Amino acid sequence: MIYSSAKDWREAARKKVLFFGMSGLGKTYVSNVLRDSGDWFHYSIDYRIGTRYMGEYIIDNAKAEAMKVPFLRDLLLSDSIYIGSNISFENLTPVATYLGKPGNPELGGLELTEYRRRQEQFRLAEIHSLLDTEYFIDRAKRLYQYPNFICDTGGSICEWVDPEDPADHVLSELSRQTLMIWIKGDEDHTAELIRRFDKAPKPMSYQPEFLTKVWDEYLAENGYAPEAVDPDAFIRWTYARALAHRQPRYQAMADNWGVTVTADDMHKVRDAGDFDELIERTLETRTNRA
Repeated sequence: MIYSSAKDWREAARKKVLFFGMSGLGKTYVSNVLRDSGDWFHYSIDYRIGTRYMGEYIIDNAKAEAMKVPFLRDLLLSDSIYIGSNISFENLTPVATYLGKPGNPELGGLELTEYRRRQEQFRLAEIHSLLDTEYFIDRAKRLYQYPNFICDTGGSICEWVDPEDPADHVLSELSRQTLMIWIKGDEDHTAELIRRFDKAPKPMSYQPEFLTKVWDEYLAENGYAPEAVDPDAFIRWTYARALAHRQPRYQAMADNWGVTVTADDMHKVRDAGDFDELIERTLETRTNRA
């Protein structure tokens, strides 16, 4: 780790961190707190994915839908209108909408082959965005004079890495540049995440092997043909399984590549000073246990 002790962290001229864990546990909340302090550059992986690596996919998909409407088709073909994507840190809906959900097209679902194609596009986009972290660390200092840096990752980071492999390319690069911090929830947090997801299910990205497993299980358990699957029902059914699948992967990432803080402790952070103290305590505890 780039900060092996509380003293290293306390005396560092530049503090560089990466948050990982399930969405909804405080990654973006603390990133915003630190950014608002004025000394931290906030690099959002999801924003980078949507603007740099999947922007054309998203816009082309919107154009394809517009081309089905004769009035809009004529305007597009004559270059009288254009379609853009209004992605922001606070609104990443275009990425989720493009990812979609598998199942019955009449219910807004995607045929499984197309769904897998978009999942693979997202996997590559996320890996590229993660590996861009070094560039943005340099850019934050060189161009904007920010002394400190936060990489705010998506919940699916654990799907594309092998935390047990000391030579894993993505984790090796990220840990060389940042202190990797797992924001860990407890059973109550998990229950609340499931409750919120059930109320408003959102598209997710899945490891290909995991997707095959849960898709086959869902079809067998319910006796559905693929084209009859209710997309929202499937991703609701899958969500708790995805949490259980990701938990040990996050744990291994923290054990082998970084540190762990609880979601409750993160939610107590009100300013950069609180965050400094929390990470100092975390590193001190890790050193004492070693």
